[in-house]
Amino acid sequence: MLDIITHPIFIWIVVILLASGLFMMILTYVIASYLVYTKTLSRVSKEVWSRDIPSSLEPQSVEMYNIGLKWSKDNIEYKKDVHIVSEGLNLYGEYYDFGKKTCVVILSGRTECLKYGYFFAIPYAAKCNVLVLDPRAHGLSDGKYNTIGFEESKDITNWVKHIHDEYNIDSFIFHGICIGAAGGIFAITLRNCPYVTAIVTEGMFPRFYESMKNNLIEKKKPVFIFIDLINFWMKHYTKHSMKFGPLDVIDKLDVPLLMLHSKKDLYSRPDFAEKLFDKAGSTIKELVWFDEGKHSMVRINNMEKYDQTINNFLNKLNIE
Repeated sequence: MLDIITHPIFIWIVVILLASGLFMMILTYVIASYLVYTKTLSRVSKEVWSRDIPSSLEPQSVEMYNIGLKWSKDNIEYKKDVHIVSEGLNLYGEYYDFGKKTCVVILSGRTECLKYGYFFAIPYAAKCNVLVLDPRAHGLSDGKYNTIGFEESKDITNWVKHIHDEYNIDSFIFHGICIGAAGGIFAITLRNCPYVTAIVTEGMFPRFYESMKNNLIEKKKPVFIFIDLINFWMKHYTKHSMKFGPLDVIDKLDVPLLMLHSKKDLYSRPDFAEKLFDKAGSTIKELVWFDEGKHSMVRINNMEKYDQTINNFLNKLNIE
């Protein structure tokens, strides 16, 4: 028996089997991570992340859309369809001109088009004009990849310049949800976006790496190696890393900041919010906690407090 297991042919067979097993394991991880990246941050067709309301939404999300759609219908007389070309991409949005001096730009998160943004426009409409957008790779806009705020920040800056030039608006407030918040932070700190008066964020993450990691944990997917392979695909296709985020630039933020955050946010945990708030360079800054609401679903769980918090913030800024 000893002669058999020490025979060179037997040893080579064992080595080949082990190598094959390791190869298959690595191949499985690579393919699986690519599929997760593609599903999470890449649009394979314009039917994906379109303006159509997804059929798989949970009841609270459906309610958010319906409330927003009603708001848009009630204010259709103020709506203007708008379009820009940014980085070679045709981008589309809607501008609600209420004759105000300030415009709020609703920066939706991943998979969310301008119809999702209606719901978050409501607290501002009494004091601000409203710009809702199809981010790149969403809705009617061109693009294939969601770049977690990096390239989107260029688009945001171009939108601000367009609305300023076309409608003579010199004051803008960003309202960013999740990745939209990151795009707003990057626009201000990395792109020197002009005319920005303040930024309001909901569910802002420090770096998308942490949010993706928590997402994998919640869905019971393997985190070890998997998370870095997803980041590999991110860098391969967009030249950006999930390991860089708002936490790395928020100390350069020089406009007032209002952070709205749920204590039950599993993707951008409360301790993440505290780190961002502590590091924020804004002279005027406020962190307001909400007891209920999953990630990106704070307002629907307490609209009165949410809207009043925003109204108080606008009053501090003398926005009328």
